[in-house]
Amino acid sequence: MFFLFLLSGWTTISAQIIKTKAPARAKGQQDVLRLATKPIPTVRVAFIGLGMRGSGAVERMTHIPGVEVVALCDMLEKNTKSANETLVKQGFPKAQEFFGDENIWRKVTSLPNVDLVYIATDWKHHAIIGIQAMKEGKHAAIEVPGGLTMKEIWELIDTSEKTRQHCMMLENCVYDFFELTTLNMAQQGVFGEILHAEGSYIHGLQPFWGEYWNNWRMDYNIKHRGDLYATHGMGPACQALNIHRGDKMNFLVSMDTKAVGNPAYVKEKSGQEIKDFRNGDHTMTMIRTQNGKTIHIQHDVTSPRPYSRMYQLSGTKGYANKYPLEGYALDGKELSDDVKPNHEKLTAHSFVPEDVKKALMTKYKHPMVKNIEEQAKKVGGHGGMDFIMDYRLIYCLQKGLPLDMDVYDLAEWSCLGPLTELSLDNNSSPVEIPDFTRGGWNKLQKLEFSE
Repeated sequence: MFFLFLLSGWTTISAQIIKTKAPARAKGQQDVLRLATKPIPTVRVAFIGLGMRGSGAVERMTHIPGVEVVALCDMLEKNTKSANETLVKQGFPKAQEFFGDENIWRKVTSLPNVDLVYIATDWKHHAIIGIQAMKEGKHAAIEVPGGLTMKEIWELIDTSEKTRQHCMMLENCVYDFFELTTLNMAQQGVFGEILHAEGSYIHGLQPFWGEYWNNWRMDYNIKHRGDLYATHGMGPACQALNIHRGDKMNFLVSMDTKAVGNPAYVKEKSGQEIKDFRNGDHTMTMIRTQNGKTIHIQHDVTSPRPYSRMYQLSGTKGYANKYPLEGYALDGKELSDDVKPNHEKLTAHSFVPEDVKKALMTKYKHPMVKNIEEQAKKVGGHGGMDFIMDYRLIYCLQKGLPLDMDVYDLAEWSCLGPLTELSLDNNSSPVEIPDFTRGGWNKLQKLEFSE
């Protein structure tokens, strides 16, 4: 409730939550929680979108056993040719090439010899290609964000449920080493009960705006308001809080600053003055869950601030922080001697000493990275997390195991785009976050990684 102080004293006004439509699940359609499909010993991959993200993914896939790259597709011929050169350089046969008009991707999703469509196009093509790929019997891996509108998000969910095909968003930040270790610590109870999580995408993009084909990313910021790129912060936060695995997000409230930096950039580079630039320089969003937990997410792609995804977990027994400094603060009561050598007075008033941090990160290193950590760092992709993401995707498909992220993760992390815009356009009103699982949010009790 909101409180106002009038001459007669305090009075209360109930805040009206803006409801969001959750379409009923079609008769006979079932959820895809922990979906497992038939094992695919050799995964045949088609790439659609070979710019900044897609080209790197092609190279990484050449380091994963049991992968065949069978098709490469991009609007630009030079991107397709370059990706094929990468395959040849790595000792792979050339893949079938597709380039040209905006709908050339439809030829790729209809190919009979494809198991997985890897989508790294501009944002507006993510959902439509993923939906069509699943309809044509392929698993879909979609770059972030997975969908731009609630209509797209619900159609991705329904298509995955109807076709029983995987639909995973390629959220690489959940595979970063600190995040994986911290998640394992959280699941082992090191931090007690996690009550609050924070995340962000704070990244001054001025040096990179010109690299986006046809200026699509700036164009979207001109036309839309809100947290347009929330998934890097949302992913690790939601995993630590077991969202749709014992808890769910209920509503959000968003606020933003006025638009200054990006309109100035556009004027400087093109001379164009945009008076109705939609997206503010800084957006902050608060979320409350069914179980009384909170999440704080921020978005800023124009300010001259150091890169940050924030990533903070606050629990009853401890705290984790990644930016600007990695560290843990713990009450120390339940730590074993092997992680607190020569430190009798651990205190949550400051980070644990560096040797304790190292001991913690060694003890709680996530099992999935123990055998591939060195290879991941060598292959690279944002320090190795991209390789771990791709490796895990292929591994689970090969073994017929549930993926680490499902279509509900895609929906929950992507929905901040349209829902924060709705909140902001209604004077920062609270907006309901629908239950994308349609009743299955507490069917599972924690996030589980397949082995």
